[in-house]
Amino acid sequence: MSYRTSRLLLFFVCHEMLMAAYYFQFVDGLEPCPLCIFQRLAVIGMGLVFLLAGLHNPGPGGQQIYDSLALVPTLFGVTVAARHVWLQHLPADQVPSCGPGLNYMLETLPISDTIARVFRGSGDCAEVSWRLWGLSMPEWTLLFFLAATAMLGLAIWRRRRSRAPWL
Repeated sequence: MSYRTSRLLLFFVCHEMLMAAYYFQFVDGLEPCPLCIFQRLAVIGMGLVFLLAGLHNPGPGGQQIYDSLALVPTLFGVTVAARHVWLQHLPADQVPSCGPGLNYMLETLPISDTIARVFRGSGDCAEVSWRLWGLSMPEWTLLFFLAATAMLGLAIWRRRRSRAPWL
């Protein structure tokens, strides 16, 4: 599969993940918690880089740059999804209490405080309201982020082994 095709396919996967998230939110009525919203931002970031890479279809040096750029939101997504999964697996007596919504925090707190509070998590983030084959949404997104990390890391490693002249 060509670089262009693979990156446009990855963009499509990111697009479909977002469409599923919006379906669950607006059709099924599942309100996203702050960690869910951060995971969406990671998918959006990945999708944009994949779209640009697919449309540009660069040579090996540009591919290295795009794939390295795509790793930034991907690793952010791994971090957020892993934290979310951890919160969901806490015993009930250790789950943090529910906090204010993300919109309220963004309007009233500095961004650094908002990010810190989101990563601490809340009772909203620990609730599991949907499963497919025994896995919650954050577990599925964690698997996606891990697979994307492995794929991007392998692509970068292979290109470095071929030693593009400027690398």
